[in-house]
Amino acid sequence: MHMIPMVVVLGGLLLPAEAGAGESPAHRMPPMAWGHLLTLAGGFGPLALGGMAGTGAGAPERLRLPAPSPEETLPVGEAIRRRRSVRRFQDEPLTPDQLSFLFWAAQGITDPAQGLRAAPSAGATYPLDLALVSSAGTFWYRVPGHELERVGERDLRADIARASLDQAWMRQAGAIVVVVATPERTTRRYGDRGHRFIAMEAGHVAQNIHLAAVSLGLGSVPVGAFSDRDVARILGLGEGQEALYIICVGRATEP
Repeated sequence: MHMIPMVVVLGGLLLPAEAGAGESPAHRMPPMAWGHLLTLAGGFGPLALGGMAGTGAGAPERLRLPAPSPEETLPVGEAIRRRRSVRRFQDEPLTPDQLSFLFWAAQGITDPAQGLRAAPSAGATYPLDLALVSSAGTFWYRVPGHELERVGERDLRADIARASLDQAWMRQAGAIVVVVATPERTTRRYGDRGHRFIAMEAGHVAQNIHLAAVSLGLGSVPVGAFSDRDVARILGLGEGQEALYIICVGRATEP
């Protein structure tokens, strides 16, 4: 299977009033299986979707990620021991299986009966969402179906690197994760204290991503130097959304 070069973004989406917290109307659209070749932007040629799934004609383009396999990764203690910040990456895409585990570790559902996720959230208000920006375009992670929904076709990786004070090395990472919050999801229940809970949750999500990356044999690094306004513009964030945190993930080059 061909692999997907990408930037990953965690983001909070402003949802219509009829959508539940952490869920957009797109979550409720049933995906349809497809196995044809999709030609992607960014010079990497066609992507063989194979065992992934997507929507039918007229619906937003969605890809179902493979089921995660946490039992095939490193023990958590070993992942903690090995974790280091990495800023030199091979210009190499991540596989669907790697993407699946990273997204699952960050926000995946781990208790289907109650809809609870891998990272703790105050009152299960879940103010964070995940999005993916790649040479194939921009996607948002849809938690209930463990799917990616494409919302744009441009490769925005270089734009995000420039918005991060022009840290050009970020463009080589297989994935860039940006944590974006929709605070109202949490503050409507907890008031101003909700802002602290959101910052805590962003840290939970980020650490899960760092440890998941190590478990997959990948490197990662957090980035805090970026323009909030520029990142919001690049990602098309709406009023009431704020960028909090960036994480780069990819295959590390040898020092």
